[in-house]
Amino acid sequence: MFYTDTPDKRSFKNGFVAIACAALLTFSAPLASHAQSLFATAIKVNDSSITNFELAERTRFLGLLRAPGDHKKLARQQLIEDRLKLGAARSVGIVPSREEVEAGMDEFAGRVNLTRAEFIQALNAGDVSEDAFRAFVRSGLAWRELVQAKFASRIGVTEDDIDRSVATSGTGATIRVLLSEIIMPAPPPQAAAVQKRAERISQITSVSAFAAEARRYSASASKARSGRLEWLPITQLPAPLRPILLGLAPGEVTDPIPLQNAVALFQLRDIEEVQAGEPQYAAIEYAAYYIAGGRTEAALAEARKIESRIDRCDDLYGIAKGQDPSVLDRGSKAPEEIPSDIAIELAKMDPGETSTTLTRANGQTLVLLMLCGRTPVLEEEVDRAELSLGLQNQRLASYSNGYLEQLRADARIIEK
Repeated sequence: MFYTDTPDKRSFKNGFVAIACAALLTFSAPLASHAQSLFATAIKVNDSSITNFELAERTRFLGLLRAPGDHKKLARQQLIEDRLKLGAARSVGIVPSREEVEAGMDEFAGRVNLTRAEFIQALNAGDVSEDAFRAFVRSGLAWRELVQAKFASRIGVTEDDIDRSVATSGTGATIRVLLSEIIMPAPPPQAAAVQKRAERISQITSVSAFAAEARRYSASASKARSGRLEWLPITQLPAPLRPILLGLAPGEVTDPIPLQNAVALFQLRDIEEVQAGEPQYAAIEYAAYYIAGGRTEAALAEARKIESRIDRCDDLYGIAKGQDPSVLDRGSKAPEEIPSDIAIELAKMDPGETSTTLTRANGQTLVLLMLCGRTPVLEEEVDRAELSLGLQNQRLASYSNGYLEQLRADARIIEK
């Protein structure tokens, strides 16, 4: 059996009127004024009104649910959307029955391991009525049924869709960051001065100012580009660095990051979410060829000479032939096992590329670093039925959000 919310509102209103009438005998005008204010229209959505009382109660409800964000702002947004959803559903004859709403209330309460009665009791203790809970569930049910009826024919998933999802590791959206960097050598005699300089640079919020410091102090190959790097998937950077970068706003600079014989700084220029998933890597293979002299002109010239003669890591064996075996390190390591300074350099490189940014032995040895290759994580067996359902839900959510925005754009919304 279908019903509207009129009986619930009438019974609530009758109860309120009885209380208000009794109160008038004692308090007269002040309480009447308060009641008028409480039930006055705060927002008009097409032909439907949202009262101050509803806003206050939804705000308390969100607080009890510990919803993130500004509860007052979120309450206004949700109640406007509820009116739009219910109006659109009713226009095509969709009105959840009392039994459906109560089943929805049972399901919602069950998420926190409570019965419906226990959940309502907890809400009442927080000054939130059962009617507020019922209205919250009703709009959600009506919208879900409407969206499924309207868009179900458009969310079919093919085998090719599933294959493409598997090919991108099934990770969905990923984050890319656009960075600028400064990597300053800091051998022991200069460590204190370099740290002080790094602390000063970390306060910069201007891209042009950071670029000027990079041109002046950075030892990285990006110095010639004012420290600017290309877009990098966040998954390609060392794991400890990721939350630091994601915590920045564009223009902000990290605190100085200590490396072996160096200090690094990164400025976030931009950040974006992309839909193509980035592969995760099980191992990264690289080679390090050590050149005596640190960052002296002679050592750097020797490195440039070697770089001109090599195209891949195997070529370094010919360079190291006849020398002490310790002059060349080559191996494959899990990302978390790679030293942080080497990991940062490798993240910026494609296979066959080299770097001469790093040093060892307190700055006395130059490291010619070369990326040999990356081994992606092997795909585990995929539950194609589950993946298909996930893709359908993603598409349905996209249609749902777009439809709601269309309803909002077409609506007459007046906020008092």
